[in-house]
Amino acid sequence: MYASLWHLLPGRAPVKIGCSVLLATGTLALLWFVVFPWLDALLVTSDPVMSP
Repeated sequence: MYASLWHLLPGRAPVKIGCSVLLATGTLALLWFVVFPWLDALLVTSDPVMSP
């Protein structure tokens, strides 16, 4: 899977590494700012209260 992705990316090795980092950063940002907040709204969470 990673080899096929590596062959699809344009350029030589430094460009491919940069594109890979950019793709990974974009994927993580999408998950962090879009998917996880949307999923959090759907999940039922209880607010535990700790008493002394």
